[in-house]
Amino acid sequence: MNINNLFKEKKVVFSFEVFPPKQVSKIDTIYNTLEELKGLSPDFISVTYGAGGSLSKNRTCEISSIIKNKYGIEPLAHLTCINSSKEEVTKILDDLKREGVENVLALRGDIPLEYKGNSSFKYSGDLITHIKERNDFNIVGACYPEGHLESKSYEEDFLNIKRKQELGATHLISQLFFDNEIFYDFLEKKDKYGVKISIQAGIMPVINTKQIKRVVSLCGAKLPKKFIKIMNKYEYNPEALRDAGIAYATEQIIDLISTGVDGIHLYTMNNSYVAKKIAESTSSIIKTINNYKDIVI
Repeated sequence: MNINNLFKEKKVVFSFEVFPPKQVSKIDTIYNTLEELKGLSPDFISVTYGAGGSLSKNRTCEISSIIKNKYGIEPLAHLTCINSSKEEVTKILDDLKREGVENVLALRGDIPLEYKGNSSFKYSGDLITHIKERNDFNIVGACYPEGHLESKSYEEDFLNIKRKQELGATHLISQLFFDNEIFYDFLEKKDKYGVKISIQAGIMPVINTKQIKRVVSLCGAKLPKKFIKIMNKYEYNPEALRDAGIAYATEQIIDLISTGVDGIHLYTMNNSYVAKKIAESTSSIIKTINNYKDIVI
């Protein structure tokens, strides 16, 4: 199924992200997580692109196949292209097609330290073009409400997004953010640049201080004062911090849904407990809105 059709059928699309187990772990370790997530009835589940060798990359395809063929949920397979040849990417696309995976999230990926500029692909747009030539997949792109760390300006960022749309991306999933006002400002700006495709808001529940530091270092997400106060208050109480992180993400999601966002993409970090708590708190409002999808919000 082309997941872009979901945005035509529903007012709010709700999905999860999982990642492959480490190379030293058995693939079976993902089963419990997927069993729990299936019970939450997501519209689709995305699978991050394994790093650190061909085994973890193959696991992206394998887990995407499991999600579709064992659990009956539509998968979205991440695919990064930096430091990869066209032959390598084509092989992965062949594997995905063979397993019945129809949707791909096209990403450039982080530039490795040893990178010498010898990749067949320089940008995600190059990857989108390569995938589009096959006419086998629905292509999803990424966007950055606070701007990509490497972008010179917001204008450059939006021009890149517009290019993804023109090349064939059918919807976008945003980088995580903690301040909804930043996302609303981003949505207002996109109209100026003619970005028409649907955008899902990427939300990550932060449940420990180590995770916060890692998130900020990787994507530069701004932390609102309210968020910082909550994290500082419960820094030395792991259970309370977890619950506060869940509550904060839930509040974000309800606010986003209430203002008419196209969808929510929850970065689960393979933590089904957190996903379940958030889904339980938001499912009723999502269901209500989708049951009355023709209403104007």
